[in-house]
Amino acid sequence: MNQQIEADAVVFDAYGTLFDVASTARRHAAKLGAHWASFADTWRRKQLEYTWIRTLMGNHLDFWHVTGDSLDYAMAVHGVTDLGLRAALMEQTLALDAFPDVKPALVRLRQALKKTVTLSNGTPSMLIAAISSAGLASLMEPPLSVESVGVFKPHPRVYQLAVDRLGLMPARICFVSANGWDAWAGASFGFKAIWINRAKAPLERLPGTLAAIVSSIGEIPDLLGA
Repeated sequence: MNQQIEADAVVFDAYGTLFDVASTARRHAAKLGAHWASFADTWRRKQLEYTWIRTLMGNHLDFWHVTGDSLDYAMAVHGVTDLGLRAALMEQTLALDAFPDVKPALVRLRQALKKTVTLSNGTPSMLIAAISSAGLASLMEPPLSVESVGVFKPHPRVYQLAVDRLGLMPARICFVSANGWDAWAGASFGFKAIWINRAKAPLERLPGTLAAIVSSIGEIPDLLGA
């Protein structure tokens, strides 16, 4: 059983954690066809791979353009040639569906006077658009984007952004991600990291010790005594 966590702020990953990245393809399933879920998986996998590879190469490109490059790859893999659909899919990334338990959890955390902020690979404009579209803007501090350091997660310079913004030691920050590699990286950095394991995946074999593993964001306020 997870033990209660003491923290002064809660830092959330955005894509896959607050926002359902598959919702973009789902909304256009009629045009993508029966393979829309596989298309979404290819797009997301390549999107992450490009961030890691570009960081290792020292060749940064902002997340909007990385998202476009990975979409082009997914379209090639799945034989999708409709450029109008491509434009619609890119536009939809600015208005992703938030998971249904996100807003109630944020409300409880704010009521408990916990600072809440997003730390993401997304560009500032992408994050502001997604947060506003989901009706979460009043429940979060302005988002933190990797664009201010020019590298993607899991580089430690990204996680340092939260420390600098919040003026807190890592151990006083609860970091929440549904991406296992991201949660472990946050734990290795020194955050009290929570992994949202919606898919009941096995544990990652990475450095760092998690503070908790949960199946939904809805469990987090109780862990923080909110």
